Amino acid sequence: MNKNYIFLAALLIILAGGLLFLPEKNNQVQENPENLMWDIAQPTRYVTTDQVAKMIIEKDPLFQLVDVRQNYDYEYFSLPGAYNVPIDSLLTEISDIILDTDDINTILYSDDDIKADQAWVIAKRMGYNNIYVMKGGLNCWIRTIIQPEAPPETAPITDLELYEFRKGASLFFTGAAISVDTDNKQGLKITRKKKETVAEGGC
Repeated sequence: MNKNYIFLAALLIILAGGLLFLPEKNNQVQENPENLMWDIAQPTRYVTTDQVAKMIIEKDPLFQLVDVRQNYDYEYFSLPGAYNVPIDSLLTEISDIILDTDDINTILYSDDDIKADQAWVIAKRMGYNNIYVMKGGLNCWIRTIIQPEAPPETAPITDLELYEFRKGASLFFTGAAISVDTDNKQGLKITRKKKETVAEGGC
């Protein structure tokens, strides 16, 4: 087993144990520690970068992104529409305003999984629902969405289709002029818009 995952699992268990002593907030019911430990072990708390890209492109109203890195990292680069709630701000009122949304799925992310996982444990312990982590964070986002690697020609059709989606998503997120056809039931289709011609003549 990967040593990083063993370290991360141990870190999450220690963090979850420490959260047992958090002061209870008046307006929230904290999650039972046994349930929290069970939730930590579930892979369903993760969403992929491909899922997040699709949600952003389709302007899915039932999700929101929360960047748990520090403000200077957020200002330098962040995902479109993401809120910035640094991990050390999760125990402040700002977390109530952004995370207390039962009807919306909140996806936490950082550069990798570590800070986002820590933020997820804190948020769950504080009683917030519908909280997820973008697996691999922004490092994975760059590898899969911004700079996708072409699979071999002999790869399964599903891998080739995923690569086509990623190529289109890369155009979308790197500023290419594109339009999105979300009515296509075969999958997300991204096509370039025609450039508008500039009227001839000087200014």
